[in-house]
Formats: sequence, structure tokens, C-alpha cells
Amino acid sequence: MSQSDNEFNGLKVMVIDDSNTIRRTAETLLKKAGCDVLTADNGFEALPVISAHHPDILFIDIMMPRLDGYQTCALVKNNPKFRDIPVVMLSSKDGLFDRAKGRVVGAEQYLTKPFTREDLLGAIRTHLLEKTQDAN
Repeated sequence: MSQSDNEFNGLKVMVIDDSNTIRRTAETLLKKAGCDVLTADNGFEALPVISAHHPDILFIDIMMPRLDGYQTCALVKNNPKFRDIPVVMLSSKDGLFDRAKGRVVGAEQYLTKPFTREDLLGAIRTHLLEKTQDAN
């Protein structure tokens, strides 16, 4: 492995999913890559965490109780303080409608479950690391 071993160090990544298994899997994969991981099991629970910790990127499940992924994404994107946080929607359905709806509420990307380590890290690379390289 090259210098990419530490490319994710210190990145704050939040995973919002009502499935304990999905949260744990994502958390394990992301921590191994060097990310700091925050989790919540629904959008309602996630909002105060987002507000307090300002994660660098959000992975949000679509189907959740109370506040679903679209509502959560819309709330984040409508808040000027958090609008720039990239949002990746997670769904067990690979539907065109879901993708379109995700775009409407401002999501940057859409991943179908089950996702792989490369899916997660690829999304982080695309939305965070390449952005910072472009800025330099």
C-alpha cells in the first residue's frame, strides 16, 4: 500500500441508518481506513450530532423511521451552515425514482446496499479528497 494508507485520516464521516448491521459494517470499514465515524439510527437523532460535530460527509439511508433519508438530506441542504456537506444516499433499492428524488433533495451520490469498502471510500474520495485537491 502507498501513501493512500492515511488519505482518510481525520475525516469525520457520519453514517445514518436504522440498521445496526449496516451502521456497524460501515463504521468498521471507515475506521480501518482512518476516518472518525459518527453514527445515528435515524435522521431525527442525526441532526443534533451534525450540528455539534459538523461531519465532512454524510451517508444517509433512505428508508428510516421518523425522518427518512430524503427529509434528512433536505434539512441538511437547506441549512446554510451544512449545505456544503456532501450527502451520499444509501438504499437497498436501485431505483431510478429513488436516484432522481435523491438529486432533488441535494444528494451528491447514491449507493446501493450492500455496499463495499471501495464504494464508501470511493464516495469519500470523489466528494472530499478530489474537492480539496481542486481547491489547492
